[in-house]
Amino acid sequence: MSGEWSGFEDSHPGANETLAGAVLRNPVVQTLVVMVVVSVATWVATWASTPFGLRREFFVLSAPLADNPWTLVTSIYAHADVGHLASNTVMVLIFGSIIALVATPFRFHLFFLVTGVVAGAVQVVSMSFRGYVIAGTLGASGATFGLMGYVLASNLFSKYVLDRLGMPMWLGVLA
Repeated sequence: MSGEWSGFEDSHPGANETLAGAVLRNPVVQTLVVMVVVSVATWVATWASTPFGLRREFFVLSAPLADNPWTLVTSIYAHADVGHLASNTVMVLIFGSIIALVATPFRFHLFFLVTGVVAGAVQVVSMSFRGYVIAGTLGASGATFGLMGYVLASNLFSKYVLDRLGMPMWLGVLA
């Protein structure tokens, strides 16, 4: 009797995977690990001279964007302080966990990265067009709001509410 189930137990994905392996394979956990590592590197670069020549400018997105184009990416994962990191962590945990259930890790990371890059670039460029001089921007807030928007726009409850209000889905996404 026990021989009947052995093929079934080993046939599904992750059957032989450990809990630690499953956690480390989770794109939400991967994103949070990168956020912590990059944020700590940012704090070290801000407050201490580093042996590798690491400077705060490596992480902070500022105008003109072409001067340090890599900061379009590094600024998403860097945070100004522990409170900033904690607030973005909560958002990634809540909304990212929902999206991770339906998206591949590649699509999750690509969405997080693209929404973060677009949000950071728009913030810096729009502020410079208005004549404001900002020191730069850090954090995953734009990417986390992208995650939240994705959840809200694809949520069946949101669709139900918009249908009841007589609003088209595209208008609800903009609101």
